[in-house]
Amino acid sequence: MKNLLRRGLVPLLLMTTTPFVTVLAWLIATKYDGSIVRFATTVTFDRLLSEWPLPSLKSVTYLGAFATLEALLLVVLPGREFQGPVTPMGNRPSYKLNGVASFLATFGILFGVLWPLGAFDPANVWAEFGPLLSTLVWFAFAFCIFLYIKGRVAPSSADAGTSGNFLFDFYWGVELHPQFSRRLNLKQYVNCRLAMMGWAVIVACMVAAQAGDPTLGRPGTAILVSAILQLTYIFKFFVWEDGYFGSMDIMHDRFGFYICWGILAWLPGIYPVATIYLVPKAYDLPWPAAVGILALGWFAIWANYDADAQRLRVRRTEGRTTIWGRPPVLMVGHWTSGDGTPRESLLLASGWWGLARHVHYVTEILLALAWTLPAGFDNYLPYFYVTFLTILLTHRSFRDEARCAAKYGADWDAYKKKVPWRIVPGIF
Repeated sequence: MKNLLRRGLVPLLLMTTTPFVTVLAWLIATKYDGSIVRFATTVTFDRLLSEWPLPSLKSVTYLGAFATLEALLLVVLPGREFQGPVTPMGNRPSYKLNGVASFLATFGILFGVLWPLGAFDPANVWAEFGPLLSTLVWFAFAFCIFLYIKGRVAPSSADAGTSGNFLFDFYWGVELHPQFSRRLNLKQYVNCRLAMMGWAVIVACMVAAQAGDPTLGRPGTAILVSAILQLTYIFKFFVWEDGYFGSMDIMHDRFGFYICWGILAWLPGIYPVATIYLVPKAYDLPWPAAVGILALGWFAIWANYDADAQRLRVRRTEGRTTIWGRPPVLMVGHWTSGDGTPRESLLLASGWWGLARHVHYVTEILLALAWTLPAGFDNYLPYFYVTFLTILLTHRSFRDEARCAAKYGADWDAYKKKVPWRIVPGIF
């Protein structure tokens, strides 16, 4: 029964409901004042059909141009080659590190060159955002079909594999690290350049769109605070891009509907839902609240970065470093790769990682809460992403614990005794 739920009913439920929810969040925010109650009590089927956005030629043009730009920047801009962690089959994927340069070039081209020349208008992106989301929902699904066929017919490495269950294989993915070409790693291109870079551009466009609101004649500090925190977080992501290649998304999760559709369609519709909610509501926060929220968000970003940096530094120096001014407390996890090679991994048990085994999840949830607080408390919709993220990361912690227990065996049991808390020190 458990296997039926995990590999059948749950994937089917997610694949049939999340596309609807992605667009519905935008619809409620823009057509129903962000009130789920108002939507539920006033909507009719005919009205829903008339208001539901459909893909448009303009949205396809926007997305195609952006995807082309990001592919060119990834390939053309200089950057050092980075070898990712060893895969279960003993392979090492390769990435090009030019995320910061791509971020600056993207914003420079779109907002520093094309906007002044009249070739790009951020307000049009917001006006077309409903059709953009609808286009992404369908395109991402079609791209997942391509990934499934490619994984079965022409896999990029020996890390590809199937379970024999078509539904689960489509949902979870066939390939771990699909390559479109030698110079274009699809996980990096789609996750980092399309999804994360797209998120940054979307948020900036929403701020620019509110500048045309007659209420203030400029963006309100509420949307500015929310946007500043999101853009800071995304910029930090590109500074730390090589560390991201050691995350669960990259190292262990295959590239199917769960990851690929999620970052292509769910991310732009749900991650900035607080900003989507705020665009039609131009207002200022009291300055103490604005400063306090910014301080909370920037602390969460710093703590998240510092935690990841500690773990990455230990791995790169093989433990020859300091954590909070002291030698790191380390344990060794022994494991065997799929090609039969015995390997070792260092498990950090001090600094942030001495507080809890997944302490970085706390900082991510705290940051999401910070960029949502400017939306106030009149409606629940802006807090949907915070709720989703909390559930996602809690579930991910259980998946990661199970994977580590299977990988390291008794070494993981010893590590858990050393660091007894899973996510929240002293609580969970």
